[in-house]
Amino acid sequence: MNWYEKLNKYFPVEEMKSKEHMEMLLKEKGDVYYKDEGPYHVLMYAEFKSFIFIDYVYVSAQSRGQGLGHKLMEKLKKKNKPIILEVEPVDYEETDSEKRLRFYQREGFLHAQSIGYNRRSLATNKENPMEILYWTPEDEGEEAIYNKMKQMYEDIHTYKDEQIYGKSYQPVDEVLSYDNKKESDNIYDALKEEENA
Repeated sequence: MNWYEKLNKYFPVEEMKSKEHMEMLLKEKGDVYYKDEGPYHVLMYAEFKSFIFIDYVYVSAQSRGQGLGHKLMEKLKKKNKPIILEVEPVDYEETDSEKRLRFYQREGFLHAQSIGYNRRSLATNKENPMEILYWTPEDEGEEAIYNKMKQMYEDIHTYKDEQIYGKSYQPVDEVLSYDNKKESDNIYDALKEEENA
């Protein structure tokens, strides 16, 4: 299996970029968009001047529990920039979503509770709400993370979208919202509730 097939098999269709989109990012935005690949992992990320965005991280089932995911995160943390990523809300029917969340919690990622993120999938035409997690070497607030997410969305997610997919993603202000008074539950609290159930 090549790197794209591994990602495509692991991630839901509504979260996947097309192979053409990712190859175009690697080729035309090669100073920002990177692929880190090994026999047991694929990591796709964008590194901007002031932050890193993890687009996809895949660790093969046979190497789980060997610290590979941790090593990949450590490699990014050494760059000493905030790291941002999107995760789907926990679905207890789908145990991988819970495992992923526990992994990021162990790695010190915080849940950006004041950031709303809901994008319509071009593949399924369905709303796809996601949660934003972030790790920061200094005490960076959620508003700064929100502004970085907006930059990433416009530079990476929607890059040449009309040319590639024949239609455009929604504009950034329809997809991302920031409200420091928003009363969203911390995504990690759901894990504690599950433990206590």
